[in-house]
Amino acid sequence: MSAPQSTRTAEYRVTGNRAAGPSARQGAGSTVCAHCTDGLGKPRELKPGSFRERVHRNPGVAMAWRVTVFAAGLLLVMLGVALTVLPGPLTIPPVLAGLWLWSTEFDWARRFFASFRRKAVAAWRHARQHPVSSLAVTVGGLAAAGAAFWAVGHFQLVERATTALGL
Repeated sequence: MSAPQSTRTAEYRVTGNRAAGPSARQGAGSTVCAHCTDGLGKPRELKPGSFRERVHRNPGVAMAWRVTVFAAGLLLVMLGVALTVLPGPLTIPPVLAGLWLWSTEFDWARRFFASFRRKAVAAWRHARQHPVSSLAVTVGGLAAAGAAFWAVGHFQLVERATTALGL
């Protein structure tokens, strides 16, 4: 079974920051088409009548949309990476949300997200087969996070660290 063809058939030229229609002067700017890439990778296939198809009708709006999706996904992934200093599974949801957001627009992210989805299904299956150990690990991680927050506040670790570093 072959993948559905993109509905983005019109070819247009990018001249500077503006896109000109099919009547654009030959040799000016670079050609952008459904098979070309804009630096962010090929866009996912468009389903006729969908929101994405309406957005991608206008090349300027389509590029702004893709850049916005990329930036929002990057923000979520960076939030997940920043949360790695905390114990427990707090880093996973924002990273997965960022990957999912990217996968709505970019083929490379959809392929990458598919492997995470398979692993998540396997982990969920394992958690359902072993509920007691899964619950113990989750509760233990949350208790450790609570103890870490309590210790930082109770022993004034942030203030001690800043005075020790001379900040």
